[in-house]
Amino acid sequence: MDIPIKVYFILSIIVSMYYVIYKSKKSMHMLQQNWYNDGNRYINWVINNLKKVFLNFDILFVLFIPLYFVHNTYLSLVFFTCLYLISYVTYKNKISHEQSKKPLVITPRIKRLYVTMIIIYLILIIPMIICFDESLIDKYYFLIGFMIFIDCFVVLCSNVINKPIEKAVFDHYKRLAKNKLNDMKNLKKIAITGSYGKTSTKNALNDILNVKYNSLATEKSFNTMNGLMITINNKLDKFTDIFISEMGAFRRGEIKEKCNFIKPEFGILTTIGSAHLESFGSRENIQKAKFELIDSLPKNGIAILNMDDEYQVSYKIKSECKKVWVSIDNKKADVYASDIKLSNKGTSFKITFKEKNESIVVETKLLGRPNVYNILQSCALAYYLGLNLEEIKRGVRKIQPIEHRLELKKFTDNITIIDDAYNSNPVGSKMAVDVLGLMEGKKIIVTPGMIELGDKQYEYNKEFGKQIATICDEVILIGEEQTKPIMDGLIEKKYPSKNIHVLNDVKESFVLMRKLSDKKTYVLIENDLPDIFNE
Repeated sequence: MDIPIKVYFILSIIVSMYYVIYKSKKSMHMLQQNWYNDGNRYINWVINNLKKVFLNFDILFVLFIPLYFVHNTYLSLVFFTCLYLISYVTYKNKISHEQSKKPLVITPRIKRLYVTMIIIYLILIIPMIICFDESLIDKYYFLIGFMIFIDCFVVLCSNVINKPIEKAVFDHYKRLAKNKLNDMKNLKKIAITGSYGKTSTKNALNDILNVKYNSLATEKSFNTMNGLMITINNKLDKFTDIFISEMGAFRRGEIKEKCNFIKPEFGILTTIGSAHLESFGSRENIQKAKFELIDSLPKNGIAILNMDDEYQVSYKIKSECKKVWVSIDNKKADVYASDIKLSNKGTSFKITFKEKNESIVVETKLLGRPNVYNILQSCALAYYLGLNLEEIKRGVRKIQPIEHRLELKKFTDNITIIDDAYNSNPVGSKMAVDVLGLMEGKKIIVTPGMIELGDKQYEYNKEFGKQIATICDEVILIGEEQTKPIMDGLIEKKYPSKNIHVLNDVKESFVLMRKLSDKKTYVLIENDLPDIFNE
């Protein structure tokens, strides 16, 4: 018995949908990394990567236009099925060789997106099957092929459709978190923000406070409302004395929203720099955004501020809270560091608390001058929260290196990696290269440069290249276009071209560093851009 054409049509659709589900993982991944299109970040990613998104086998769907005039049903069936079988195999092979620094996390939200996306495809396909007309098969294939071609927009459409659902889910978990905070009347709440140093300061403070208190900090780099809610709902309990929240932002008003939710009594402002300058628009906007934390503190609260940061000193603070200024070497500050000793083994320095004219010498395994500021601000707040000098000293000694922030890792017998992959700002990157300069042996840097610095991006990266030229023996740049400013800085400093290596995949750098290594080699991995910046 002959099998009806309709059955073959359905089988060919199943093949294409299998490819769609696999292909859409990439769009979902980019949507997730772009904050589910918050601030049109995902749309901007698509616009900036048109070739990457649209130049693939899927574009061959346009061949169904001439096939319509041929009127050969079996040819259309074979062509459609083969097209998406080949697309699937090709795409799978491509993805297997593509670096993924932060893979797609299959959250409940992503699962809901998949369901909505499949429903959108079914809305198109089911009427075709129910009212199947063999003479229209080329038109059917053209429409399905077009949908697959614009898959990135189908995923975006699914995201828009799901917004009311996601808001309801968000509001539910926010209420749960808010109720839990309201029930914990004796909980001390600390918030930390700044252009950089937030996570390092948060972890340092948490380690120090846990010497005396039961302290809980938001996990990893969780600094969004969702991150705060997850920590509160899943980790906060009746035994917690102190809750430390990290607060990040891409625009003004975000930190104020988080402060209205948490209502912190204590705040630390690390540094006001140029991170996310592109989304904020100006350094002044960054200044106002970061001070939303300090301005939200109550009259009986305490703000820990950095006297060495001109953007903090020049700001007129609205809150009447107690202001505690910290500094390196400036003895006008309430708490200051001196006698700083940096080495490839760790850091030691003296901390003076002027209020009672007390001082201690602290030691840490953490590397570099940025960590002096992070620890200094943490110690200042710990002091005002009742820890004595011995407890503070013991707490500093306990501080553990943070993953991807000047973290020393043994790679081979002769290669040690300084992992600073999460750093992406001009000051931190400069200080990371300074740390590399402290090491005894051959010095190699692997970097894609810095991003989201607005119209200052070229200038900062070129200066970074000049600094690299004075310290590094070999330079491995990731992404030819992305690292052009660094290359210009190296050339200006007459850095030997034979020692510059340009790759498009950071994984290749691990093979190259083995070839370049001497008996003792230190490799600084400075910034590891998210997958959205892959070239």
